[in-house]
Amino acid sequence: MLAYHDEEWGVPSHDDVHLFEMLTLEGAQAGLSWQTILRKRNGYRRAFAGFVAAKVARFDATKVEGLLADPSIVRNRLKIASTVNNAARILEVQRELGSLADYVWSFVGGEPIVHRYRSLSELPSETPESNAMSKDLKRRGFHFVGPTVCYAFMQATGMVNDHDVTCFRHRVHARR
Repeated sequence: MLAYHDEEWGVPSHDDVHLFEMLTLEGAQAGLSWQTILRKRNGYRRAFAGFVAAKVARFDATKVEGLLADPSIVRNRLKIASTVNNAARILEVQRELGSLADYVWSFVGGEPIVHRYRSLSELPSETPESNAMSKDLKRRGFHFVGPTVCYAFMQATGMVNDHDVTCFRHRVHARR
């Protein structure tokens, strides 16, 4: 958890593969602990073809059934099916808008929103930006993308800087 915080959480990402991975993991986390998901992260990478959307979008019912027996991921049919569905939706977004990154970053005006929170109790679970992202993702046919999942995704991928103001990561990303 410490390494994830210190090296990845909140670092701005414009890589479509990484963004797909984080959207999937944040959706998978719903109802579970983030620590559980991080422990299964390598399993997710193996199971979902390194999060290459073009490969995952081709998964068929047989592949999904195989994933339901894979203990290295959360074996929830809806969450697995949503990853396959979302891969196909990502391909549509890429065709329409050029990249998943361009699309998701548009909800924050292309730059991280830098908050100045002093404690975890100040962190919201959703924002107007995450609500807008959720609404549009759902309109496009994405699943497991509620406003809270979208906000966690935005935090994880650096669209918002929610590091405590005393955290070294806040200072690093506040200078961008």
